[in-house]
Amino acid sequence: MTKESTENKSAEDISADELAAEIIGQAEEQVGEQLDTAAESISVEQEKINELELALAAAQSTVADQKDSVIRAKAEVDNIRRRAAQDVEKARKFALEKFAAEMLTVVDNLERGLATIDAEAEEQKATFEGVNLTLQGLLSGLEKFGVKAVDPQDQPFNPELHQAMSMQEVEGVAPNTVIAVMQKGYELNGRLIRPAMVMVSKAAGVDTQA
Repeated sequence: MTKESTENKSAEDISADELAAEIIGQAEEQVGEQLDTAAESISVEQEKINELELALAAAQSTVADQKDSVIRAKAEVDNIRRRAAQDVEKARKFALEKFAAEMLTVVDNLERGLATIDAEAEEQKATFEGVNLTLQGLLSGLEKFGVKAVDPQDQPFNPELHQAMSMQEVEGVAPNTVIAVMQKGYELNGRLIRPAMVMVSKAAGVDTQA
């Protein structure tokens, strides 16, 4: 091989190396540009994703708030409905309270009238039976509307139902026992509308004046 051919071959080799380097450089540059473009695209898409996630979170928060408001509103409506039902029930039960209290005066008068009539006397039997029938009819009518008598004779004294008018020591009777009913009490559907006026037994040696 001559010197000239050797120089020509070396020139060809150098030219190929440069060409390869240039091609590689261009390829790397293109890849870099594509990577930059892809990165920009990813960044834009990520921003969109972030915006969508924020919008979703806001929507979920709004739904949660509205759901809570609906639950509270429903609870309030239920409470109003329950209170209204209770008020109606109370009104139905105790609407007759004033009327019943007035009728108790009539009952008292009829009972006092019976106490003055001698049922054994022939001339007073008809009067007694008439007054007694009137009294029983009135009591029966009142009972239909929830009015019941409180007659605690020989029962333990109950300050929630009875009003003690006096106390007396009675041999053989336990203290705080109702020994006499001066005036019966009455309840309307379980609620006291008049206490029974009673005399109560006391323990021996107890001074009721103290």
